[in-house]
Amino acid sequence: MRRYFVVVLLVAVTISSWAFKGNQAPQQSNTGNGKLIFPNEKHFAHVRQLTREGENSAEAYFSFEEQPQRLIFQSTRPPFKCDQIFTLDLKSNGPPERGFRPKLVSTGKGRTTCAYFLKDGMHILFSSTHLGGEACPPSPDYSRGYVWALYPDYDIFVAKDDGSDLQQLTTTPGYDAEATVSPDGQKIVFTSLRDGDLDIYTMNIDGTDVRRLTTTPGYDGGPFFSPDGSQIIYRAYRPQTPKELKDYQDLLQENLIRPSKLEIFVMNADGSNQRQITNLGAASFAPFFHPDGKRIIFASNYTDPKRRNFDLFLINLDGTNQQQVTYCEDFDGFPMFSPDGKKLVFCSNRNAAAPRQTNVFIADWVE
Repeated sequence: MRRYFVVVLLVAVTISSWAFKGNQAPQQSNTGNGKLIFPNEKHFAHVRQLTREGENSAEAYFSFEEQPQRLIFQSTRPPFKCDQIFTLDLKSNGPPERGFRPKLVSTGKGRTTCAYFLKDGMHILFSSTHLGGEACPPSPDYSRGYVWALYPDYDIFVAKDDGSDLQQLTTTPGYDAEATVSPDGQKIVFTSLRDGDLDIYTMNIDGTDVRRLTTTPGYDGGPFFSPDGSQIIYRAYRPQTPKELKDYQDLLQENLIRPSKLEIFVMNADGSNQRQITNLGAASFAPFFHPDGKRIIFASNYTDPKRRNFDLFLINLDGTNQQQVTYCEDFDGFPMFSPDGKKLVFCSNRNAAAPRQTNVFIADWVE
């Protein structure tokens, strides 16, 4: 679950009336502070807010078109008690009072996470616990601090883009999630606990030929391919002391992880040449390649001494020239560039109608 360490991102979705066009003025809301662009956000123009209210876990990702026409995201909304997967057609304009209508594409049972489109545009990928039970699995016990639950019933599924013809891709015991798709549509990269540690694997689009890419003790997850498919960017927690390793492994035995320290790593698509990009000593996550393949955008809380505020940052693949992209005083995360580099979809607390409400935004990207 790519959103794990953000303090319960509860926001459902009522979609604003918005067209995917770069020449429209930013929409403002009657709620929140009305700010969609903050001072110093020089890379943003014409920011549009796509969701407005409710409980929305966001993590919105584009379809594969050069100028994407759809988003896929997870959301909790009546009658569901926990996250399900929805798609959103960016081409359709609904009446202003209703906006877009997100479409349910998961089963409506169990809990879901980490959705993505397949290259063919006719299928989707997501993880779900529904085979382990129709009810939502319980939230973790936060008496031990902020921890993330690694629900062992999570498996990866593929379906047609309307949710029909659901097929299970993973069957091994334990957590399988955080799956995304290679640019050529041939490979899936994902995170699994199948071998006793949280590692990154690849498999063919039909679930065959599973290969383990990482073996260092600690958490490796949230992987995405580079635009040419030759590399994989990911986040990792590598315990540095025996005490840290024991704490990590003890939590893992309870299907939990404490995600307070994460750095950004990159490796070749076959798992070779693993190297660390950031060294910020904070929770850095959600890395995604710029379409030029030379830069990475990611979220981190390293600039906040209290580690409560996450912003987006851009950095070269070699770790140089890091720059801050967003300046909201709350949460900004889960960035994804459109393939042509002209749009950035991200999730943010900006202009929230309620405390810690996270919504989905799209910005025209300015170099």
